[in-house]
Amino acid sequence: MTKRELPDTIFYTCPDCDDETEHQVLKGKIGKSTIEGTFRCNECGKVTSETIRIPELIEVPVVYSDGDVSETTKTTIESDDIIMIDDEFELDDGRLVCVTHVDTIDGNIKRKKFPATMVKKLWVKKFDVLSIKVSVNDGQRTYSLRVEAEPDDEFVCGTQLSFEDFDCLIHAIKTKHSLVRRGAAEARDITRIYGKIRKKQYSILDEEFDESDYILDDDDDEE
Repeated sequence: MTKRELPDTIFYTCPDCDDETEHQVLKGKIGKSTIEGTFRCNECGKVTSETIRIPELIEVPVVYSDGDVSETTKTTIESDDIIMIDDEFELDDGRLVCVTHVDTIDGNIKRKKFPATMVKKLWVKKFDVLSIKVSVNDGQRTYSLRVEAEPDDEFVCGTQLSFEDFDCLIHAIKTKHSLVRRGAAEARDITRIYGKIRKKQYSILDEEFDESDYILDDDDDEE
């Protein structure tokens, strides 16, 4: 079990503010599920000494996937956490991941939300660099490419993506929830980008587009 360190600040209900506020931990001792100490409210300045209940730490096994490579590790979650598919979080070693599957103690995988106390094992995938599908049409045929992006990168309809041999004008973005024809979407939500080929604004050699370098995209809706 990972040992918890005394935090610099903690949130709990201030008796003067009558609201949950951030408190500076002036001194204290941390137990399995409590912090006993002296705290100062950052809103009103009131200093109180009391014992505050905090969530317990739960260490769970994790199957981590990076492309075709998988490894087994562990991470720590809090007892009051709610785990959902597609949740993003950092493993204890700092790697950013996305939850793809949850094994529960009772074997029930039909629910959409999983209380931390019911989690038996987490299945996650690497999420710091995403490989996004791009369907590019040249007026006659559609080709499938990929572009790498960080999860919070934005793609905007009406702007261009640059590839080695041509530019691609984005005309639609398919997300997990809808088809975007105007506006933008974050990489974390995108399942496919649709675009049309545009010639490069400049070139050193006047070369034709070579379709043999790209994969024919026969099914635009393939995930």
